[in-house]
Amino acid sequence: WSWGGGGFGQLGHGDQQHQWQPKEVEAFATQRVVATSAGTDLCIAITSDGAIFTWGEGRHGCLGHGVDLSNQLLPKKIEAFAGQRVVAVSAGRIHSLALTADGTVWSWGGGGVGQLGHGDEQYQLLPKKVEALADQRVVAVSAGGAHSLALTADSSVWSWGQGG
Repeated sequence: WSWGGGGFGQLGHGDQQHQWQPKEVEAFATQRVVATSAGTDLCIAITSDGAIFTWGEGRHGCLGHGVDLSNQLLPKKIEAFAGQRVVAVSAGRIHSLALTADGTVWSWGGGGVGQLGHGDEQYQLLPKKVEALADQRVVAVSAGGAHSLALTADSSVWSWGQGG
């Protein structure tokens, strides 16, 4: 279900209309969604088989569909995660994060202040592993406006991106 501003298609109803009351996202009528995250102008969902779908504003690559930077008015599967099981997602302002079952953190979208965690300010149009966390068992991720967080199994909190 979604409601609110829909100017970039971020409500997932196939249009750019605002919704004043909750409305079912019909694209998932035959699937079981187990987690969602709403960013500024984009949304992410995980289905029970561990697949990940994004929709909304495609600028900056924050939907993870490669060179297709168009707005997605309906949920679209991120093919880069084929064969992997995504267990958590978080949508930020212009970037997104995913956590796979093996504890690997992935990021994509706008990286202008380092919020992707790759040691640079590059944009990533497809999900890319956050190598700085490769030796950590991450259990949760969170994308903020221009920063990101990861929580590890030993209760350590890692942060990166714009720091003030």
